[in-house]
Amino acid sequence: MSSIPYAAVFVLCCAAGCADRLILYPPANAVAGPGVQRRSINNGDNSIEILTARSAGAANAEPRAFMLEFTGNMTRAEHIVAYVASRWEEHPVETWVINYPGYGKSTGGAKLRNIPPAALATYDELKRFAGDRPIFVAGQSLGSMPALYVASKRDVAGVIIQNPPAIPDQIWQQHGWWNLWLLAAPVAWQIPREMNSVLNAKRVTAPGVILIADSDRVAPPRFQRKIGDAYAGEKRLIVQKNAGHDTHLNDADLTRLREGMSWLFDRATASE
Repeated sequence: MSSIPYAAVFVLCCAAGCADRLILYPPANAVAGPGVQRRSINNGDNSIEILTARSAGAANAEPRAFMLEFTGNMTRAEHIVAYVASRWEEHPVETWVINYPGYGKSTGGAKLRNIPPAALATYDELKRFAGDRPIFVAGQSLGSMPALYVASKRDVAGVIIQNPPAIPDQIWQQHGWWNLWLLAAPVAWQIPREMNSVLNAKRVTAPGVILIADSDRVAPPRFQRKIGDAYAGEKRLIVQKNAGHDTHLNDADLTRLREGMSWLFDRATASE
């Protein structure tokens, strides 16, 4: 019961129209590591900053595939681009990671409604660059939401999501009961439909790898599984035992993830 006052503050603030400020936390500073490149694209009157890095397999060769990665909350592209590229190991893959509007040098407000169009604009730019080469989309936590949205709207070769939140469902089921849904309803309505991962998962037909942390308190496992169950494409589930929302993958889970990535890569490049 002690958590109810905090939940009340959260929901009351959201009902007052500040959900974006409570959900999105753009970090102020970040430094890109070696081998990372920057590019910028136009998105209407704003610009989107993109950081790119290559796997070991693409260090001295042209990439055979690309991955568009979306960051979690309180994260910038600079934090993760080199790491997520390195996970492809000897597979020649180039990774693109965007800074959401209001993050890094991307302009525009840090608002949930600004993320879906920025995600699609970045995919479309990557598609022009990649040509016929396959594109994967990926995201952890908040990043899983634009990843699934893009996969529901564009032709992607595969999807990788980790600890995906089902935010509207969580608001209704976790916070609706104590206010008779009088506050939960307007909060849920503030979440753009484009960011509803359960609905988007039903429309995705590409193969996917879905990681679920079974002790996650930020995105409880039952909501993560709801997304996994809704996912329409062929999928591989990886359940992290005794893992929280930000728990690093242990060696066994990392091996399973890399096996899943190899499965996606081999399927996507089999016809070359």
